[in-house]
Amino acid sequence: MRNLQIIAVGKLKERYLTEGCAEYCKRLAAYGRIRITELEEVRLPERPGEAQIRAALEAEGRRILERAAGSRLIALCVEGEMLSSEQLARTLDRLEVEGTSAFSFAIGSSWGLSEEVKRAAALRLSVSRMTFPHQLMRLILCEQLYRACSISAGARYHK
Repeated sequence: MRNLQIIAVGKLKERYLTEGCAEYCKRLAAYGRIRITELEEVRLPERPGEAQIRAALEAEGRRILERAAGSRLIALCVEGEMLSSEQLARTLDRLEVEGTSAFSFAIGSSWGLSEEVKRAAALRLSVSRMTFPHQLMRLILCEQLYRACSISAGARYHK
């Protein structure tokens, strides 16, 4: 049984995002366990300096790595590898065959992810060259995980 965890820095504030994520999590339950772990974002001043941003990312990164312990970490970041939905499904299937049953997908704050998290990740994943708000990214990831699981199961959702 596949165990999926989304570790997200920050809380969802918009109702349509929380409802969308809840819907896909409900659907994903047919394929395994899904859990969303929200981590508090480090507060920064309105115009933070590079050192402040780096320190915040490092603090958030330590918490991400703690929550991802014992699972295969996948970091969502703009410089990551872009995979099709089918490629994501095959990648998760391959990792499962190799013995991985627990996956943690890390979504950073609006400042991104620490270098430590990116180095620890088994895969750096990008869904697009475009920039998305990190809260919307959570909904996109939930949908893509459901799509990947549907592909793996041969279900009709994916066209």
